[in-house]
Amino acid sequence: MQRKTFIIIGLLTLVAVMAILALTEPSWAGKLEDAIAKTPQGVGKGMIDVNAKPGFMGIPGAPSHFWLLYILWGVWVGWIFSSVGAFGGIMAGVGHISVFGLSDFAATFKKSSPTLNKMLTDSIRTSNQYLVGLSALISSFTYYRMGRLVLPLGLCLAIGGLLAGYLVPMLTVGKMDVSLYVGFFGIIVFAVAFVLFYETTPAGQAKKKAAKAAAKAFEDIHIRKCAVDESGAHACGVQVTHWGISKISFTFYGQEFSFNPIWPLLGGLVINGISAFIGVGGGFLYVPFLTSVAGLPMFIVAGTSALAVLVGMIVNIFNMMVVQAVSVDFVLISTELIGIAIGSVLGPLTSKKIPEVWLKRLFVVLAIYVGIGYLTKGFMGKSILPGL
Repeated sequence: MQRKTFIIIGLLTLVAVMAILALTEPSWAGKLEDAIAKTPQGVGKGMIDVNAKPGFMGIPGAPSHFWLLYILWGVWVGWIFSSVGAFGGIMAGVGHISVFGLSDFAATFKKSSPTLNKMLTDSIRTSNQYLVGLSALISSFTYYRMGRLVLPLGLCLAIGGLLAGYLVPMLTVGKMDVSLYVGFFGIIVFAVAFVLFYETTPAGQAKKKAAKAAAKAFEDIHIRKCAVDESGAHACGVQVTHWGISKISFTFYGQEFSFNPIWPLLGGLVINGISAFIGVGGGFLYVPFLTSVAGLPMFIVAGTSALAVLVGMIVNIFNMMVVQAVSVDFVLISTELIGIAIGSVLGPLTSKKIPEVWLKRLFVVLAIYVGIGYLTKGFMGKSILPGL
Protein backbone atom coordinates (compact mmCIF):
# COMPACT_ATOMS: atom_id res chain seq x y z
CA MET A 1 0.00 0.00 0.00
CA GLN A 2 2.84 2.41 0.83
CA ARG A 3 4.45 1.80 -2.54
CA LYS A 4 1.22 2.68 -4.34
CA THR A 5 0.97 5.84 -2.24
CA PHE A 6 4.51 6.87 -3.20
CA ILE A 7 3.75 6.29 -6.87
CA ILE A 8 0.60 8.40 -6.69
CA ILE A 9 2.51 11.15 -4.87
CA GLY A 10 5.26 10.95 -7.47
CA LEU A 11 2.86 11.25 -10.38
CA LEU A 12 0.98 14.14 -8.78
CA THR A 13 4.24 15.94 -8.01
CA LEU A 14 5.53 15.64 -11.54
CA VAL A 15 2.16 16.63 -12.98
CA ALA A 16 2.29 19.75 -10.79
CA VAL A 17 5.84 20.51 -11.94
CA MET A 18 4.85 20.04 -15.57
CA ALA A 19 1.83 22.30 -15.08
CA ILE A 20 4.02 25.05 -13.63
CA LEU A 21 6.52 24.71 -16.44
CA ALA A 22 3.71 24.75 -18.98
CA LEU A 23 2.87 28.27 -17.83
CA THR A 24 6.10 29.43 -19.44
CA GLU A 25 5.28 27.64 -22.71
CA PRO A 26 4.95 30.84 -24.77
CA SER A 27 8.72 31.37 -24.65
CA TRP A 28 9.35 27.79 -25.85
CA ALA A 29 6.61 27.99 -28.46
CA GLY A 30 8.01 31.24 -29.78
CA LYS A 31 11.47 29.78 -30.33
CA LEU A 32 10.03 26.64 -31.92
CA GLU A 33 7.70 28.55 -34.23
CA ASP A 34 10.57 30.78 -35.28
CA ALA A 35 12.78 27.77 -36.06
CA ILE A 36 9.99 26.12 -38.05
CA ALA A 37 9.33 29.33 -39.98
CA LYS A 38 13.01 29.52 -41.00
CA THR A 39 13.03 25.90 -42.19
CA PRO A 40 12.47 25.34 -45.94
CA GLN A 41 8.94 24.21 -46.74
CA GLY A 42 8.26 21.26 -49.00
CA VAL A 43 8.11 17.47 -49.06
CA GLY A 44 11.83 16.77 -49.51
CA LYS A 45 14.49 15.85 -46.97
CA GLY A 46 15.23 18.65 -44.54
CA MET A 47 11.94 20.38 -45.33
CA ILE A 48 8.70 20.79 -43.43
CA ASP A 49 5.48 19.84 -45.16
CA VAL A 50 2.99 22.28 -43.65
CA ASN A 51 0.13 20.06 -44.83
CA ALA A 52 1.45 16.98 -42.99
CA LYS A 53 -0.07 15.73 -39.75
CA PRO A 54 1.52 17.34 -36.67
CA GLY A 55 3.69 14.97 -34.66
CA PHE A 56 6.35 15.41 -31.99
CA MET A 57 6.04 18.88 -30.37
CA GLY A 58 3.35 19.72 -32.93
CA ILE A 59 5.83 19.88 -35.81
CA PRO A 60 4.18 18.93 -39.15
CA GLY A 61 5.53 15.61 -40.40
CA ALA A 62 7.36 14.81 -37.15
CA PRO A 63 7.20 11.22 -35.79
CA SER A 64 3.91 10.37 -34.12
CA HIS A 65 2.85 7.11 -32.48
CA PHE A 66 -0.22 5.67 -30.79
CA TRP A 67 -0.21 6.69 -27.12
CA LEU A 68 -0.21 3.06 -25.96
CA LEU A 69 3.30 2.60 -27.38
CA TYR A 70 4.56 5.41 -25.13
CA ILE A 71 3.01 3.76 -22.08
CA LEU A 72 4.41 0.33 -22.98
CA TRP A 73 7.88 1.75 -23.44
CA GLY A 74 7.52 3.53 -20.10
CA VAL A 75 6.60 0.20 -18.48
CA TRP A 76 9.76 -1.36 -19.95
CA VAL A 77 11.95 1.49 -18.73
CA GLY A 78 10.28 1.54 -15.30
CA TRP A 79 10.81 -2.21 -14.96
CA ILE A 80 14.52 -1.76 -15.73
CA PHE A 81 14.79 1.14 -13.27
CA SER A 82 13.39 -0.99 -10.46
CA SER A 83 15.23 -4.19 -11.47
CA VAL A 84 18.72 -3.10 -12.54
CA GLY A 85 18.72 0.66 -11.97
CA ALA A 86 21.85 1.67 -13.85
CA PHE A 87 20.39 0.91 -17.28
CA GLY A 88 17.02 2.63 -16.88
CA GLY A 89 18.15 6.09 -17.99
CA ILE A 90 19.93 4.57 -20.98
CA MET A 91 16.78 2.84 -22.18
CA ALA A 92 14.80 6.05 -21.69
CA GLY A 93 17.21 7.67 -24.13
CA VAL A 94 17.06 4.73 -26.56
CA GLY A 95 13.29 5.16 -26.73
CA HIS A 96 13.48 8.83 -27.64
CA ILE A 97 16.47 8.47 -29.95
CA SER A 98 15.59 5.30 -31.86
CA VAL A 99 12.25 3.70 -30.99
CA PHE A 100 10.29 6.88 -31.59
CA GLY A 101 12.59 8.00 -34.42
CA LEU A 102 13.37 11.45 -33.02
CA SER A 103 17.11 11.47 -33.78
CA ASP A 104 16.61 10.45 -37.43
CA PHE A 105 13.97 13.17 -37.80
CA ALA A 106 16.26 15.78 -36.23
CA ALA A 107 19.19 14.67 -38.42
CA THR A 108 17.30 15.60 -41.59
CA PHE A 109 17.58 19.26 -40.60
CA LYS A 110 21.34 19.24 -39.99
CA LYS A 111 22.03 21.37 -43.08
CA SER A 112 18.67 22.90 -43.90
CA SER A 113 17.79 24.07 -40.38
CA PRO A 114 20.61 23.62 -37.81
CA THR A 115 18.62 25.53 -35.18
CA LEU A 116 15.69 23.08 -35.37
CA ASN A 117 18.13 20.16 -35.32
CA LYS A 118 19.66 21.37 -32.09
CA MET A 119 16.31 22.22 -30.53
CA LEU A 120 15.14 18.65 -31.09
CA THR A 121 18.40 17.36 -29.59
CA ASP A 122 17.86 19.42 -26.43
CA SER A 123 14.28 18.19 -26.22
CA ILE A 124 15.45 14.56 -26.29
CA ARG A 125 17.93 15.25 -23.48
CA THR A 126 15.27 16.89 -21.32
CA SER A 127 12.64 14.22 -22.00
CA ASN A 128 15.02 11.53 -20.75
CA GLN A 129 15.38 13.33 -17.45
CA TYR A 130 11.65 13.37 -16.74
CA LEU A 131 11.55 9.56 -16.78
CA VAL A 132 14.63 9.32 -14.56
CA GLY A 133 13.14 11.90 -12.20
CA LEU A 134 9.95 9.97 -11.50
CA SER A 135 11.83 6.77 -10.67
CA ALA A 136 14.16 8.70 -8.34
CA LEU A 137 11.20 10.40 -6.67
CA ILE A 138 9.47 7.10 -5.90
CA SER A 139 12.71 5.58 -4.59
CA SER A 140 13.55 8.60 -2.43
CA PHE A 141 10.16 8.51 -0.67
CA THR A 142 10.47 4.77 -0.13
CA TYR A 143 13.95 4.83 1.40
CA TYR A 144 13.26 7.93 3.49
CA ARG A 145 10.29 6.23 5.15
CA MET A 146 12.52 3.20 5.81
CA GLY A 147 15.16 5.37 7.50
CA ARG A 148 17.73 4.41 4.87
CA LEU A 149 18.46 7.81 3.34
CA VAL A 150 21.36 9.96 4.54
CA LEU A 151 19.86 13.39 4.00
CA PRO A 152 23.02 15.53 4.50
CA LEU A 153 25.05 13.31 2.17
CA GLY A 154 22.35 13.33 -0.48
CA LEU A 155 22.09 17.11 -0.18
CA CYS A 156 25.88 17.51 -0.49
CA LEU A 157 25.82 15.49 -3.70
CA ALA A 158 22.87 17.53 -4.94
CA ILE A 159 24.45 20.88 -4.02
CA GLY A 160 27.63 19.84 -5.81
CA GLY A 161 25.51 19.12 -8.86
CA LEU A 162 23.79 22.52 -8.82
CA LEU A 163 26.68 24.24 -10.57
CA ALA A 164 26.87 21.52 -13.20
CA GLY A 165 23.09 21.64 -13.62
CA TYR A 166 23.40 25.34 -14.45
CA LEU A 167 26.63 25.39 -16.46
CA VAL A 168 26.03 22.38 -18.71
CA PRO A 169 22.69 23.61 -20.12
CA MET A 170 24.10 27.13 -20.46
CA LEU A 171 27.12 25.86 -22.42
CA THR A 172 25.39 23.20 -24.52
CA VAL A 173 21.75 24.14 -25.19
CA GLY A 174 21.37 25.17 -28.82
CA LYS A 175 24.98 24.22 -29.60
CA MET A 176 24.98 20.42 -29.97
CA ASP A 177 23.49 18.73 -33.02
CA VAL A 178 21.84 15.34 -32.77
CA SER A 179 24.73 13.38 -34.34
CA LEU A 180 27.21 14.61 -31.75
CA TYR A 181 24.73 13.91 -28.97
CA VAL A 182 24.08 10.34 -30.13
CA GLY A 183 27.84 9.70 -30.36
CA PHE A 184 28.47 10.86 -26.80
CA PHE A 185 25.44 8.89 -25.65
CA GLY A 186 27.11 5.80 -27.10
CA ILE A 187 30.24 6.48 -25.03
CA ILE A 188 28.16 6.63 -21.83
CA VAL A 189 26.39 3.40 -22.79
CA PHE A 190 29.79 1.68 -23.05
CA ALA A 191 30.66 2.99 -19.58
CA VAL A 192 27.46 1.48 -18.20
CA ALA A 193 28.20 -1.79 -20.03
CA PHE A 194 31.61 -1.90 -18.34
CA VAL A 195 30.08 -1.38 -14.89
CA LEU A 196 27.45 -4.08 -15.45
CA PHE A 197 30.00 -6.47 -16.96
CA TYR A 198 32.38 -6.06 -14.03
CA GLU A 199 29.56 -6.91 -11.64
CA THR A 200 29.09 -10.26 -13.45
CA THR A 201 32.79 -11.24 -13.39
CA PRO A 202 34.24 -13.48 -10.65
CA ALA A 203 35.94 -10.43 -9.12
CA GLY A 204 32.71 -8.46 -9.16
CA GLN A 205 30.73 -11.38 -7.79
CA ALA A 206 33.30 -11.94 -5.05
CA LYS A 207 33.12 -8.28 -4.10
CA LYS A 208 29.35 -8.44 -4.03
CA LYS A 209 29.47 -11.63 -1.99
CA ALA A 210 31.70 -9.89 0.51
CA ALA A 211 29.33 -6.91 0.56
CA LYS A 212 26.38 -9.22 1.20
CA ALA A 213 28.28 -10.92 4.00
CA ALA A 214 29.10 -7.54 5.54
CA ALA A 215 25.46 -6.50 5.18
CA LYS A 216 24.32 -9.75 6.81
CA ALA A 217 26.73 -9.23 9.69
CA PHE A 218 25.59 -5.63 10.06
CA GLU A 219 21.98 -6.80 10.10
CA ASP A 220 22.65 -9.46 12.73
CA ILE A 221 24.64 -7.17 15.00
CA HIS A 222 22.76 -3.89 14.67
CA ILE A 223 19.40 -4.03 12.90
CA ARG A 224 17.98 -7.09 14.62
CA LYS A 225 19.31 -5.92 17.97
CA CYS A 226 17.61 -2.58 17.45
CA ALA A 227 14.36 -4.31 16.53
CA VAL A 228 14.22 -6.28 19.79
CA ASP A 229 15.76 -3.67 22.05
CA GLU A 230 13.05 -1.06 22.56
CA SER A 231 15.37 1.07 24.67
CA GLY A 232 17.59 1.55 21.61
CA ALA A 233 14.76 2.31 19.21
CA HIS A 234 15.88 5.90 18.97
CA ALA A 235 19.07 4.70 17.26
CA CYS A 236 17.24 2.83 14.50
CA GLY A 237 17.59 4.20 10.99
CA VAL A 238 19.75 7.14 9.97
CA GLN A 239 20.36 9.66 12.74
CA VAL A 240 22.55 12.71 12.02
CA THR A 241 24.76 13.41 15.04
CA HIS A 242 27.11 16.16 13.86
CA TRP A 243 27.10 18.86 11.18
CA GLY A 244 30.40 20.56 10.35
CA ILE A 245 32.33 22.15 7.52
CA SER A 246 34.94 19.39 7.42
CA LYS A 247 32.98 16.50 8.89
CA ILE A 248 29.39 15.30 9.06
CA SER A 249 28.59 12.29 11.23
CA PHE A 250 25.56 10.06 11.46
CA THR A 251 24.58 6.73 12.94
CA PHE A 252 22.74 3.89 11.26
CA TYR A 253 21.33 1.37 13.73
CA GLY A 254 23.87 2.48 16.30
CA GLN A 255 26.89 2.22 13.98
CA GLU A 256 28.65 5.56 13.41
CA PHE A 257 29.72 6.83 9.98
CA SER A 258 31.21 10.12 8.87
CA PHE A 259 32.30 11.90 5.70
CA ASN A 260 34.01 15.09 4.58
CA PRO A 261 31.43 17.22 2.67
CA ILE A 262 34.00 18.31 0.08
CA TRP A 263 34.10 14.87 -1.56
CA PRO A 264 30.37 14.47 -2.24
CA LEU A 265 30.27 18.11 -3.39
CA LEU A 266 32.96 17.37 -5.99
CA GLY A 267 31.41 14.00 -6.83
CA GLY A 268 28.01 15.59 -7.36
CA LEU A 269 29.55 18.24 -9.62
CA VAL A 270 31.14 15.67 -11.94
CA ILE A 271 28.33 13.11 -11.95
CA ASN A 272 25.51 15.59 -12.46
CA GLY A 273 27.56 17.27 -15.17
CA ILE A 274 27.51 13.99 -17.11
CA SER A 275 23.82 13.53 -16.31
CA ALA A 276 22.87 17.00 -17.54
CA PHE A 277 24.93 16.62 -20.72
CA ILE A 278 23.54 13.23 -21.79
CA GLY A 279 20.17 13.20 -20.04
CA VAL A 280 20.65 10.17 -17.77
CA GLY A 281 20.34 9.81 -14.01
CA GLY A 282 23.92 9.01 -13.06
CA GLY A 283 22.97 6.22 -10.67
CA PHE A 284 25.61 3.97 -12.23
CA LEU A 285 28.21 6.48 -10.96
CA TYR A 286 26.61 7.53 -7.67
CA VAL A 287 26.42 3.98 -6.30
CA PRO A 288 30.12 3.06 -6.75
CA PHE A 289 31.08 6.54 -5.53
CA LEU A 290 29.15 6.09 -2.29
CA THR A 291 30.34 2.54 -1.67
CA SER A 292 33.98 2.87 -2.74
CA VAL A 293 34.85 6.52 -2.03
CA ALA A 294 32.51 7.25 0.88
CA GLY A 295 32.68 3.69 2.25
CA LEU A 296 28.98 3.43 3.05
CA PRO A 297 27.01 0.17 3.42
CA MET A 298 24.57 -0.74 0.63
CA PHE A 299 21.69 -0.41 3.10
CA ILE A 300 21.82 3.38 2.73
CA VAL A 301 23.50 3.84 -0.67
CA ALA A 302 20.44 3.24 -2.86
CA GLY A 303 18.24 5.77 -1.09
CA THR A 304 20.96 8.41 -0.84
CA SER A 305 21.86 8.12 -4.54
CA ALA A 306 18.14 8.29 -5.44
CA LEU A 307 17.83 11.62 -3.62
CA ALA A 308 20.91 12.99 -5.42
CA VAL A 309 19.48 11.86 -8.77
CA LEU A 310 16.08 13.40 -7.96
CA VAL A 311 17.46 16.82 -7.03
CA GLY A 312 19.81 16.70 -10.01
CA MET A 313 16.94 15.96 -12.40
CA ILE A 314 14.80 18.78 -10.95
CA VAL A 315 17.66 21.26 -11.30
CA ASN A 316 18.55 20.07 -14.80
CA ILE A 317 14.96 20.14 -16.05
CA PHE A 318 14.39 23.59 -14.57
CA ASN A 319 17.51 25.01 -16.16
CA MET A 320 16.80 23.36 -19.50
CA MET A 321 13.16 24.42 -19.72
CA VAL A 322 12.85 27.66 -17.75
CA VAL A 323 16.31 29.23 -18.06
CA GLN A 324 17.21 27.94 -21.54
CA ALA A 325 13.62 27.66 -22.87
CA VAL A 326 13.95 24.10 -24.19
CA SER A 327 10.63 22.77 -25.47
CA VAL A 328 9.28 19.26 -24.84
CA ASP A 329 6.26 17.22 -25.88
CA PHE A 330 4.12 16.99 -22.74
CA VAL A 331 1.78 14.39 -24.26
CA LEU A 332 4.71 12.07 -24.94
CA ILE A 333 6.25 12.58 -21.50
CA SER A 334 3.04 12.28 -19.47
CA THR A 335 2.03 9.00 -21.12
CA GLU A 336 5.54 7.59 -20.64
CA LEU A 337 5.40 8.52 -16.96
CA ILE A 338 2.26 6.42 -16.53
CA GLY A 339 4.24 3.46 -17.87
CA ILE A 340 7.17 4.27 -15.58
CA ALA A 341 4.89 4.06 -12.53
CA ILE A 342 3.48 0.71 -13.67
CA GLY A 343 6.91 -0.71 -14.48
CA SER A 344 8.26 0.39 -11.10
CA VAL A 345 5.65 -1.82 -9.43
CA LEU A 346 6.24 -4.80 -11.71
CA GLY A 347 10.04 -4.73 -11.42
CA PRO A 348 10.42 -5.94 -7.82
CA LEU A 349 7.72 -8.59 -8.38
CA THR A 350 9.28 -10.16 -11.48
CA SER A 351 13.02 -9.59 -11.03
CA LYS A 352 13.05 -11.93 -8.01
CA LYS A 353 12.35 -14.82 -10.38
CA ILE A 354 15.32 -14.00 -12.63
CA PRO A 355 18.90 -14.55 -11.38
CA GLU A 356 20.49 -11.10 -11.04
CA VAL A 357 23.73 -12.11 -12.76
CA TRP A 358 21.86 -13.29 -15.87
CA LEU A 359 19.72 -10.20 -15.87
CA LYS A 360 22.83 -8.03 -15.87
CA ARG A 361 24.49 -10.13 -18.57
CA LEU A 362 21.45 -9.57 -20.75
CA PHE A 363 21.81 -5.83 -20.34
CA VAL A 364 25.57 -5.99 -20.94
CA VAL A 365 24.90 -7.49 -24.38
CA LEU A 366 22.20 -4.91 -25.02
CA ALA A 367 24.47 -2.07 -23.87
CA ILE A 368 27.31 -3.17 -26.15
CA TYR A 369 24.89 -3.39 -29.07
CA VAL A 370 23.47 0.08 -28.37
CA GLY A 371 26.92 1.54 -27.70
CA ILE A 372 28.37 0.33 -31.02
CA GLY A 373 25.25 1.43 -32.88
CA TYR A 374 25.26 4.94 -31.42
CA LEU A 375 29.01 5.49 -31.69
CA THR A 376 28.95 4.65 -35.40
CA LYS A 377 25.72 6.54 -35.97
CA GLY A 378 26.91 9.63 -34.17
CA PHE A 379 30.52 9.85 -35.35
CA MET A 380 30.34 8.02 -38.70
CA GLY A 381 26.92 9.16 -39.84
CA LYS A 382 25.28 5.74 -39.94
CA SER A 383 24.83 2.89 -37.49
CA ILE A 384 26.48 -0.36 -38.53
CA LEU A 385 23.81 -2.23 -36.54
CA PRO A 386 20.12 -2.43 -37.50
CA GLY A 387 17.37 -0.84 -35.43
CA LEU A 388 19.42 2.13 -34.24
